[in-house]
Amino acid sequence: MIKPELCIRCRGAKYLCGLSYCPILVKSKVVRVHNKEIYGSSPPTIFVGRSNYPKLTVYPSAPPIVGDTGKFEDPKYWLISDLNEFLTMRLSLIRGGVRYDINAAKNPNKILLDIQIMSLSARPVDVELKLVKPPSGGILDDNTPPLGPSAPLEKLNITTSPSPLRVTEKVYSDTDMKAVEGILRLYKAGLDVEKISRILSVGALGHFRKLVPTRWSITAVDKSISDFLIEKIKTYDTIDKVEVYFRKFQRNLFVAILIPKEWSFEWGEAWFPGSTWNKWGNYVDVEVDNEGYFGRTDYPEIGGCYYASRLGVTEFLESRRKQATAILWREIYEGFNLPIGVWFVRENIRELFKAKPIIFEDLSSALNFVKKLLRIDLKLWLRKSILSYNTIDKWLK
Repeated sequence: MIKPELCIRCRGAKYLCGLSYCPILVKSKVVRVHNKEIYGSSPPTIFVGRSNYPKLTVYPSAPPIVGDTGKFEDPKYWLISDLNEFLTMRLSLIRGGVRYDINAAKNPNKILLDIQIMSLSARPVDVELKLVKPPSGGILDDNTPPLGPSAPLEKLNITTSPSPLRVTEKVYSDTDMKAVEGILRLYKAGLDVEKISRILSVGALGHFRKLVPTRWSITAVDKSISDFLIEKIKTYDTIDKVEVYFRKFQRNLFVAILIPKEWSFEWGEAWFPGSTWNKWGNYVDVEVDNEGYFGRTDYPEIGGCYYASRLGVTEFLESRRKQATAILWREIYEGFNLPIGVWFVRENIRELFKAKPIIFEDLSSALNFVKKLLRIDLKLWLRKSILSYNTIDKWLK
């Protein structure tokens, strides 16, 4: 429980409670809706839930604001915005839900067709949502960005014409194109992951045209794109020396070690007591997943952040036309206790690689440097790492 005297001293500026955001400011700024009719500019935002699969609920969403709401759906803006502003934006998105079978996307009714057309738009779309009852609740999830309250949707009315890009229209109209091919075509055209996953989730992409829960579609897009990039990376020469990158951001530390060896990948997370998934623990919980040159055949236990981080590093290596073994670690400190989606990892990894690397002649020297960055003992990471056994033995002694 937060002590009231801390709030008076802090006034939402110093985060004396130990959180990485101010719950009072967020609560005061979130738009509350007491009626059943919403008019606003959808960024566009569409969420597909996963409960009761294969019966899914599709939620076209909009804030009760008319104008340029594009930043409500822009991860690059989210990253540079204050966390209070980010939460306020996302939690003001009102959702109207309609239940469909996953195969309904093949022959959509009018509402679902309008939702699919909304998903293609490159700019905000003005909509009217008529709900069955006033909306309530909200979503905070470790895979998807936060979303505001919802209620069953009675009627959807689009009042401005959506503005899809030409490439988006072509992919949508080509029902013979495989979903992965469509994902890659949109990515090569410059569309970011969040937009591509939105199109995939509403069944507007691929030959089979099925609805896909948003949680799954985000990971599917991250994985498909990075799979494609990995095959290209494998044809390049390795980097020359060991490179270390690090980034400290909102009570998180991101570290990347690139080693001049053939492609392999590791993503690890260390959750400190008082962080999102270790709120009541009394020790740091370290989880690591990895893959060798030929990839993996099972889903990583660590979840969607694995593929979000893998996309970030493969984009970087492809931009340099280089190959490397990539070791990425994240420490999540006390106070960062709000699940806000895998976008946070993806965008931080992209930012991480914009910095100049610290170069080392050998891995041992690099680990010596990394050890000083970490708050936990390096040995905890190395016991689960894919680094060479000789190196691990040296450091575990």
